[in-house]
Amino acid sequence: MGFDMTGMMDIVVVDGDDAGELAAALDAILDRSAEEVGRPFAGERLHLKVTDGDGSLLGGLVAERLQGWLYVKGLAVDVKVRNSGIGERLLARAEASARDEQLAGVYLDTFEFQAPRFYQQHGYREIGRLPAAGNAPQRIWFAKTFE
Repeated sequence: MGFDMTGMMDIVVVDGDDAGELAAALDAILDRSAEEVGRPFAGERLHLKVTDGDGSLLGGLVAERLQGWLYVKGLAVDVKVRNSGIGERLLARAEASARDEQLAGVYLDTFEFQAPRFYQQHGYREIGRLPAAGNAPQRIWFAKTFE
């Protein structure tokens, strides 16, 4: 059934370079587990960046194709060029990529102080909210499905 290893293990906090190695090792374990039940994580990533004429980074988007959806892990635009349409163009490009690959849609999360209205204005609907803890902001999940 299983092994009782409770007497032979230690739980320790990992940081620095070891944290990155641990994250990669855990991803591999999760990937193998998903494959065993016939639901492999494709895990293909999409990285988009916007630069100016000098090559300076103005913004970007990092996403992952996961279980038939595109998950936007992060979208950021430099404060100096916010409200210039960069975020909108990055989001549109990611959505186009997801549509081209016939994914179900795009999902993402943001904090209440960041960009919930931005996503709602672009057709995303709220699908979940983590309640605020003390003075911490709420985290909100959004999704946009393609029809």
